[in-house]
Amino acid sequence: MSVSTSLAPDWLLPPSDANALADGVWPASARRDDDGVLRIAGVSASQLRDEFGTPLYVVDEEEVRTHARRTLAAFRAAAAPHGVQARVYYAGKAFLCSEVVRWVTAEGLAVDVCTGGELAVALAAGADPARLGFHGNNKSVAELENAVAVGIGSLVIDSWVELDRLAAVAERAGATQAVLVRVNSGVHAETHDFLATAHEDQKFGFTLSEAPAVVARIRECAGLEFVGLHCHIGSQIFGTAGFQESAARLVELHADLLAGGDIPVLNLGGGFGIAYTSVDDPTPIEALATGIVEAVVRECAARGIPVPNLAFEPGRAIVGQAGVTLYEVGTTKPVEVDGGGQRLYVSVDGGMSDNARPALYGADFSTRIASRVSTENPVLVRVVGKHCESGDIVVDADYLPADVVPGDLLAVPATGAYCFSLASNYNYVPRPPVVAVRDGSARVIVRGVSIDDLLAHDAGLDRGRVAPSDRLERTEGAE
Repeated sequence: MSVSTSLAPDWLLPPSDANALADGVWPASARRDDDGVLRIAGVSASQLRDEFGTPLYVVDEEEVRTHARRTLAAFRAAAAPHGVQARVYYAGKAFLCSEVVRWVTAEGLAVDVCTGGELAVALAAGADPARLGFHGNNKSVAELENAVAVGIGSLVIDSWVELDRLAAVAERAGATQAVLVRVNSGVHAETHDFLATAHEDQKFGFTLSEAPAVVARIRECAGLEFVGLHCHIGSQIFGTAGFQESAARLVELHADLLAGGDIPVLNLGGGFGIAYTSVDDPTPIEALATGIVEAVVRECAARGIPVPNLAFEPGRAIVGQAGVTLYEVGTTKPVEVDGGGQRLYVSVDGGMSDNARPALYGADFSTRIASRVSTENPVLVRVVGKHCESGDIVVDADYLPADVVPGDLLAVPATGAYCFSLASNYNYVPRPPVVAVRDGSARVIVRGVSIDDLLAHDAGLDRGRVAPSDRLERTEGAE
């Protein structure tokens, strides 16, 4: 079988070996055993399918821990020569569960949350409230009250309404709450490009020109302590140019605000990119840390002001590469495309309900057969899900061996971030569990959501509901 490559995107070249695992895309522990079966942290993909089913999120625990340690070490090493400290918050929105909180905090990271639910998970996992940061554009009064009551380390103010809400909450509680102010620097960065503008049309934060009035108001509130500025310029960023431009603008504002009192912290957010395909070339975290910190140091020196302590909020860079999603192939179908050429559609038992990023952002992913190797030539494929949507695409374009067939196990790497977090039960498809692998063993760290679970939420079925498993047994008995 041969499928035309004329439909492949320009960046995607046919591989010399469609079984090979590209470096930097997969967990460091990923390799094929003597039978060609993919192993992650010593656990075979076939074993995982047999024990837990598919689709299945697999997370390499040691990979998460390694990235956490490496990131913290990189920023501390970059900051230390300048006599300042660097704190790294794990951005929980990338993927949050109690075990991940325990892993990253054990490796020295603080945790960033943005809803009351994420705060609850972090606290339930035993995180120190003083090492939690809470941001978000619409924190409710109840969320603010709870955060202040538990002694949250810092809250990021995102609007005038929220400022007044928090001031009232702190006054009622008789507490003093440390706060940062979210600022739009006018720099928006994605991958290796960035755009510098005067204003950003987005829901988060204040403009540079608004910030001084906000800070002045905070300093008037007895229950609020202004500790610094906070900025986030984008996601999946390669290089330091956008961070450096943003740092210049923030340090200028920081310098102006020093007239009203000390400002101990500057939080420059996260958004550090990872490799999703073999052509992605993310900037090593050590180079990012050095480039960003040195940019802040230069800007402070130019203004004759001390360098503040620095904070960063990576999420994807910690957990993204640690994740692999396993699927089973259900059908394959060659499709003739207008203008010539043919594309092989490979349908799997999951889809946009477990990985919404291709549908939401046009994100690219890679894939490989995980249950065997093949000597067949590579063909261009599009891996699609089982949902009733033409945009239900898991991998838009990659090459697999031409003999890919129903029953094959496919693995999609770099799914540790924003896949479980964005998952849904669209079309009543059960949500996959999350399994952690380490040192040759596997364990469930987040249970899946079954059809029975979904039906249990349907209040209209409270009386006389028959579970699908029971119905199946009755039907088989009748036959």
